[in-house]
Amino acid sequence: EKMSRQDQLQVLRDAAMAQFVQEGGPSADVVGGIFGSIEKKTVRRAIIAGEPRIDGRDTKTVRGIAVEVGVLAKTHGSALFTRGETQALVTTTLGSTRDSAIIDALQGSYRDHFMLHYNFPHYSVGETGFSGGPKRREIGHGRLARRGIAAVLPSFEDWPYTTRVVSEITESNGSSSMASVCGASLALMDAGVPLKAPVAGVAMGLVKEDDGFAVLTDILGDEDHLGDMDFKVAGTQTGVTALQMDIKIQGITEQIMETALEQARDARLHILDEMNKVIGRSRETVSDNAPAMVTMKVESDKIRDVIGKGGATIRSITEETGASIDIDDDGTITIFGEGVESRDAAVRLIEGIVAEAEVGQIYNGKVVKIADFGAFVNILPGKDGLVHISQIASERVEKVTDYLSEGQIVKVIVLDVERGRIKLSMKEVPSDEAEAPASEAESASEPEAAPVAVDAVEVEAATVESAPVESVEDANVDQADDAADTQSKPTQD
Repeated sequence: EKMSRQDQLQVLRDAAMAQFVQEGGPSADVVGGIFGSIEKKTVRRAIIAGEPRIDGRDTKTVRGIAVEVGVLAKTHGSALFTRGETQALVTTTLGSTRDSAIIDALQGSYRDHFMLHYNFPHYSVGETGFSGGPKRREIGHGRLARRGIAAVLPSFEDWPYTTRVVSEITESNGSSSMASVCGASLALMDAGVPLKAPVAGVAMGLVKEDDGFAVLTDILGDEDHLGDMDFKVAGTQTGVTALQMDIKIQGITEQIMETALEQARDARLHILDEMNKVIGRSRETVSDNAPAMVTMKVESDKIRDVIGKGGATIRSITEETGASIDIDDDGTITIFGEGVESRDAAVRLIEGIVAEAEVGQIYNGKVVKIADFGAFVNILPGKDGLVHISQIASERVEKVTDYLSEGQIVKVIVLDVERGRIKLSMKEVPSDEAEAPASEAESASEPEAAPVAVDAVEVEAATVESAPVESVEDANVDQADDAADTQSKPTQD
């Protein structure tokens, strides 16, 4: 319709130019200005008189709406929102906390975990041109749409993802920023972001003459150009989340404002109804393409164990699992995996690092060092215990190497944990457990993970109790002295 109207206007404009632009007559600029003035007065008088608008609608009707979600298979969330001849293709991408934007503000630097970018390419209005960085229009429209959506986003504590929304305007004939609000709400719900409520937006116009005024719902580009106001309103079913008004007259009355807000509410509810027919709430889970996230809590004094010397431990976990791991000073660990398997693998490794050996618990351990007085067995990541020579077998043991070798997998039971030193026994393992194959035995060296996955509602925290990490070297120093007397005077059962 827009192009058809422009073509018809161009025919009239060309006819006026041919008739009035002659030698000795008015210039083309003068005739063009007069033609534009007549066009403006004609449209405005018709609206004030209650006649149909230039596209045939009355003052309160919203253009036809089409809604699609999940239109781009590989994105984390996507939507195509069309209202009349205005269309926005909107995508949502979820990332880890490290993907947040660093903002250098006057008050200091901070991280922005929600970004909404608005792109208005030349082709959306049938033009060509160089596409460079964002201009004033794109920045302003993006900030307005962001404000409309930010009010319904979950808190960062409940949703520790970094969320980026991009609205690409594919065609434009009025209020592309409000189409971006609608599309962003749809794309976020499609991505599984737990919004408090869906959001829609609409642009209101105004024609004010001495003999009255008319408020226009869902204005066209020409009505924005020929009218007196561009009043953008975004909100949910229960309230407004963003407002922006541009006016070309000295001001508006309370009656005009009241009428505009009332019509905007009716239009907003209508748009939300159309959106709800396709998707009315956030999906229960995030896309399979999105990072799988979980949070867990460890004791503050265990943070250094998870990080490791020079970051070696956390770096090895990241390299092994492909997960991104962030640790706060209070012991909160946020894990972003490339998938569920990646996330759960990282959780298991961290739980193993901070886990505490339990007295009476049976472990499958690996012999990591042989000494004259016994063997050091690794039962948990970073946790080694001593199997004294007297605890290897029921019969007398002359040489440890007659029974054990480095790298051997053995079944041990924890006898005692004192000041971080773990005392183990092989002979005290119950006979039924000792006879079972090592692969079938219960092993806390690979504990079952119980991660709390982020869904569309909330993030829960898993608390892990932990004990100090003991290395082989530390165990050598601490336990060799204790074992010396026993080695010289071994007591065998």
